[in-house]
Amino acid sequence: MSCGRKDFDTGNCVCDAVLAISEAQDAVEKKGSCANSCFTNLLKPNGRFNDTIPFMLKGKTGELFWATGGLTADFPDVFETVFFRVENICEKSCCATLSLLRPTGDILFTQSCCVDPTSLSDVVSLERTNCCIEVDLSCFCAIQCLDPGLVDNPIGTIPPAPGM
Repeated sequence: MSCGRKDFDTGNCVCDAVLAISEAQDAVEKKGSCANSCFTNLLKPNGRFNDTIPFMLKGKTGELFWATGGLTADFPDVFETVFFRVENICEKSCCATLSLLRPTGDILFTQSCCVDPTSLSDVVSLERTNCCIEVDLSCFCAIQCLDPGLVDNPIGTIPPAPGM
């Protein structure tokens, strides 16, 4: 396997990478409650605790995959995003539940519903949401992981131990 850190062998490097991301996030969530756990620093950029590895996906023709979220109690306004967090994944089928990360800042979508890549530099941070989609990871040809420090408000994270 060329994409991830673990030796998953689904035959799809995007699926393998998302499995590795999921495993890392799960390790932080399960072991992160101990102040001296080896996993507490895994997703702690710049001293700030985080349990999310944000990423973007590209389709087989090279376009960024995007989704629409909102119209929930937490997010009454509709938003579009190209930023995701893995919530669950099935290794056998490479199907995953992804939560949508809402960008703060201005991200532009063209009239053909594609993201203007030049607007991605205007994203200030990413906000976790409860909006989810189900995807077949075998439909994608590329994944790009982003800095966990971009995620502003991790939902249900374990607070850092005093003095950390």
